[in-house]
Amino acid sequence: MEVFGRKIPMSASLIVWAVLWEIVGQLDLVSLIPPLSNVVMRLAEIVPTETFIDALALTARSFAAGTGIAILAGVPIGVLMGRSEIADRLLLPWVNVFVSAPLTALVPIIMALFGFGETTIILTVVLFALWIIILDARAGTRSISNSLVEMAQSYGASYWQAFSKVYVWAALPEILAGIRLGMVRAIKGVIIGQLIVSVVGFGYLFEIYQSNFLMEHLWALLLVLFALAFLIDGVFGYMEKRVEYYAASR
Repeated sequence: MEVFGRKIPMSASLIVWAVLWEIVGQLDLVSLIPPLSNVVMRLAEIVPTETFIDALALTARSFAAGTGIAILAGVPIGVLMGRSEIADRLLLPWVNVFVSAPLTALVPIIMALFGFGETTIILTVVLFALWIIILDARAGTRSISNSLVEMAQSYGASYWQAFSKVYVWAALPEILAGIRLGMVRAIKGVIIGQLIVSVVGFGYLFEIYQSNFLMEHLWALLLVLFALAFLIDGVFGYMEKRVEYYAASR
């Protein structure tokens, strides 16, 4: 980003928004928005508590399990759709439907099938993360050079060998992009699951802070989630740049 001919880092925008947040909070223009300085102080207060650590551990466990299932299922399905016209015609309409559908409305159906436990929360995470991973893996696989596919076939590679040694590596930039977007969506999925299915983890903290109108606590918890999403996006964005040459070679 350039301002008056000078290159400004993108992180500078965060500083601008932080200053605006502090000003609005100090002026007390909106009761729901406390000063950022108060939120940061509250964050330092609640993070070391046992309640927060237990909630973080429970949320992280559901998030890790759900995203793991979504990646392990989504990448092979996306590769299959990218290489098989029949599979693509059968599955693509459904994938597109779930990508654009209001997924929160489907959570009660999962609850009716699997109950109110952690299993339903994990499946909610999968529901939010899976489809974008499939679409990106499909897009990367469809852009693979035919010469690579023909080479694998000429050497008599099995489907698993072609999948693990050719398709995944050649489509790696798009696969990582899908995982990055899927994990960011999964954060939303795990919070929605913990709020709707069973009030546990961060969902429990949100419920407590909201019902008692503890806005500083609520915003502090939101900052933690924003930071996690920003960290995941940054790490996988860096990994994507490290493997850009796979896409460039195509």
